[in-house]
Amino acid sequence: MNNAKDNYEIAINDLVYKPGQNLMEIINLKTFGKLNQFIDTIKAQVGRYIKNHKLRQILEFPVLFLGAKPSNTPAFYNFMNYADFGLGTWHPKGGMYMVVEAIKKLSADLGVKIIYDTAADSINIKNKKVVSVSSKGIDHECDILLSGADYHHTETLLPAAYRQYSESYWQSRTFAPSALLFYIGFDKKIENVSHHTLFFDTDFELHARAIYDTKTYPENPLFYASFPSKTDTDAAPAGKEAGIFLIPLAPGLKEDNDEIRKKYYSIIIDRLEKATGQTIRDNVIFHDSFSVNDFISQYNSYKGNAYGLANTLLQTHILKPQLKSSKVKNMYFTGQLTVPGPGVPPSLISGKIVSELIIKKNQSS
Repeated sequence: MNNAKDNYEIAINDLVYKPGQNLMEIINLKTFGKLNQFIDTIKAQVGRYIKNHKLRQILEFPVLFLGAKPSNTPAFYNFMNYADFGLGTWHPKGGMYMVVEAIKKLSADLGVKIIYDTAADSINIKNKKVVSVSSKGIDHECDILLSGADYHHTETLLPAAYRQYSESYWQSRTFAPSALLFYIGFDKKIENVSHHTLFFDTDFELHARAIYDTKTYPENPLFYASFPSKTDTDAAPAGKEAGIFLIPLAPGLKEDNDEIRKKYYSIIIDRLEKATGQTIRDNVIFHDSFSVNDFISQYNSYKGNAYGLANTLLQTHILKPQLKSSKVKNMYFTGQLTVPGPGVPPSLISGKIVSELIIKKNQSS
């Protein structure tokens, strides 16, 4: 954990706030001294310290969302364990959507006009500059275009000559997992669970293999469960419980239908009852799901991924899609497919980094 803390501080102070424009941004005495941890793996490092099988699984699990198995993930990424166990997991009162509401309020205070329910149909270029974005027959003129939508999708809205990355490029990328999520309301409090609960009652290696090797649905999945109403009274009415369940899946799965979702819903309920020693199936008053097809239809997410590009060495820093277009003078990108990477905090940080790039560019011109 001390090593993980050291790596976390290097990541935060020396890596994540860099725009990924040249390699010298991240080469210094601190990072140079950690080169061995980019050769070593999480699995090997954990194995040297921890002998208990279950503890090993807990320390290896967080990197599952980075896009590779622990046996293929550089040991440097153990900083995720410090973030989990050292800093703890934080929850905004009222739920994650409160972050969205806060950004919306700040935008209004700054005079930002938000246009809803308006999908972009095309990005229009003149003299290598974006002049407008077309939507529903209306051209919205702009001086600068910053896209926080899926990077691949945004580039498909451009004329082909102005796309930086080809379809073969995206096909060759290694993506982090997609997910099958269930949102469930219970008419009673659920016992023997915490706000954040991990279910490790099946084989971790088999689930990881299904995501990264065979790219199939896992037979007996591990899953994460969040019961926000355990600590947040706004999450459910008194005496009731809200549950959110997440199963990591391989991105690009061709099948996603009601039959598959019903199967995994039943697996989760059965496992929850068995692990917590209570009956709950008849106490479900609401449930909904969200998976690969929804990530695609609602977010234009490439291959239905939920966590962006995998954090492999060949997809790190300058090897990620760039924040600024190399072909369109006034076009920028932000979000989980560029630096610093996937997840809510990195995506928000990405917005901060690109805003500084835009300000710097405007000041110099």
